[in-house]
Amino acid sequence: MALPIQTGYPLRQLNTFGIDARAAAYLQVTNENMLAEARRDPALAAMPRLVLGGGSNLLFTRDFDGLVLHMATSGIDIVGEDEASVFVRAAAGENWHRFVLHTVARGLPGLENLSLIPGSVGAAPIQNIGAYGAELKDCFHALRAFDFDSGKILELGRAACRFGYRDSIFKHELARRAVILDVTFALPKQWQPNLRYAELAQELAARGKTAPGAADISDAVVAIRSRKLPDPASIGNAGSFFKNPVVSRETCDALLARFPGMVSYAQPDGSCKLAAGWLIDQCGWKGRSIGPAGVYEKQALVLVNRGGASGRDIAELARAVQADVMQRFGVMLEPEPVFV
Repeated sequence: MALPIQTGYPLRQLNTFGIDARAAAYLQVTNENMLAEARRDPALAAMPRLVLGGGSNLLFTRDFDGLVLHMATSGIDIVGEDEASVFVRAAAGENWHRFVLHTVARGLPGLENLSLIPGSVGAAPIQNIGAYGAELKDCFHALRAFDFDSGKILELGRAACRFGYRDSIFKHELARRAVILDVTFALPKQWQPNLRYAELAQELAARGKTAPGAADISDAVVAIRSRKLPDPASIGNAGSFFKNPVVSRETCDALLARFPGMVSYAQPDGSCKLAAGWLIDQCGWKGRSIGPAGVYEKQALVLVNRGGASGRDIAELARAVQADVMQRFGVMLEPEPVFV
């Protein structure tokens, strides 16, 4: 059966920056057998590949002269349990936030701190998404991925995924090779609320939630994110554009001596994580623009498409922000989105 390949496919509606770009070839993947079929097709197999989920963590700087595989698989199932956890599996094409809300509504807590993060379930492990004191790896159990090199299905547990801060094996050895099919989470039966993030604790206190449940935490996270971050449906963006840089304790102490108000977080390994948004704000970038590309007025960590910006416009703005932060603080900011 021939695959429904479309050529010259417009991608503006499939990336949250709203960048005008086209794919030489496009395939909406609704089942994993389609990936195997694409691998067996000599013409498709020879093309560069780009796996697309929610389009919330990439920046198109040009048209893509290859095959876009748009993951549109669906399905959420409880697949088992043990004394400690309930195991829930979700297809790669499921919307991440809707999946979180589904688990919370089913009385399966654990992912509530990651509410309203844009993107798909399949993309979440690649980035090891995190927010408000939690990361995906905290509740991750295993995943399945299609390997374009071998044509086989890979099954990877937490250790094999090599999760780090916004990092995983899918950005290294398995980049451009493996396509995540589904992800299984181990959601705890003995759940405790994660209120380590001060802003979240303050939001819950303001709501009078002294003993919050998972739904209360999810609602609070949604409220905080909605206040601080722009809706991609209204203004193009990819959420936080830069990673919070991690520096040595010595570097952090030296910076604090020069900038006592600098926001920093001690890490378990003795290093220190700096708040990229604070660094950018101190350089005077919040609310500024270069042409149609700008820094969001309410959160300096977010770059936005104010209308008609190209990917190159956004990239130029990012380089200008990086240069100013490096000049003032001696710290290089690393973008989160993938540049295509």
